[in-house]
Parts: sequence; structure tokens; C-alpha cells
Amino acid sequence: MGVYLKIIWAYLKIGLFGFGGGYAMLALIEREVVTPGWISEQMFTDIVAISQMTPGPIGINSATYIGYAVTGNVFGSILATVTVMLPSFLLVLYASHFIRRHKESAIIKGAFAGLRPVVIGLIASAALLLMNRQNFPDNTFSILIAVISFLVVYFTKLHPIVLICLAGLAGFFIYY
Repeated sequence: MGVYLKIIWAYLKIGLFGFGGGYAMLALIEREVVTPGWISEQMFTDIVAISQMTPGPIGINSATYIGYAVTGNVFGSILATVTVMLPSFLLVLYASHFIRRHKESAIIKGAFAGLRPVVIGLIASAALLLMNRQNFPDNTFSILIAVISFLVVYFTKLHPIVLICLAGLAGFFIYY
């Protein structure tokens, strides 16, 4: 029962303080599951990659996978997933009612103006977190794939699924 309570506590914190979406949550998720030794850094990197490629939010997808990996059963997976969503669901439910009533308030407008740069910083932190030896085993080709992917996304309208497939093929031919 102890591991389930630890999952509930960790994912309540992640769900409650994970502002800015899944990518902004990655540093917090890593601190809660890798630092205590639930999973390895390599496994975390793999989970992030899988969570990016599967449909749905990265924070929820990673919670589902990590819950299963830590407990070894579907109940742990469901528990982590529901727990990470619960704070957001309750906060959005209350906030939507509150914001609808006070949407013209200078305080509300100011709060949102202050949150925007924090979210950008959290996303940048996630990008830096993912720049590790597991994601860039051979700096030359890995960095080249990352830079080309960034440029393609930034300057074209190529669908992300096509880019993921092309990067996977490039990785296969380069590293196999």
C-alpha cells in the first residue's frame, strides 16, 4: 500500500504545481520519480519519447506509463493518471467560474501577464532537461537531427508525425 500512497502524493504535487502543460511539468516529474529512484534517468528519457509520440498530453501519458512501471500493474497506472488530472480538473472547474465573473478585472489580467513568462521558462527548462547523454549519445548526429527538426518545424508546415517518422528513420540509419 505504501507505493500507492507515494504515487498519490507525488502526482498530486505534479498535478497541482505543473503549470504550463506537459513540457513545463517535465522537470517536476523528473524530480518526483527519478530523484527518489523509482525509475532511472534512461527510463525517464524513454518515457518522455513514448509520451510525445502517443496521442494525449505528455504529462498524463507519462503518468500512465510511470504508474505502471513503478507498481507493475494497471491499478498503479490508473491511479497515477487520475491523480495527476484531479487537481487540474478541480482548479479549472473553479477558475472558469471565477474568471467568467471577474474577466475584466485588472488583477486577473495582471496575473495572466505574470504567468506567461513563467510558462516559457518552464518549457525552456524542460528542453534543457532533455539535453542529456541518453538523448544525445553521439553529439554530432544527434545535435544535427535536433537542429534540422527545429528548423523544419519553425520554417515549414510539415506535419509533426511526418517529422517524427523521418527523424526515426534517420536515427535508424545513423545508429544501426
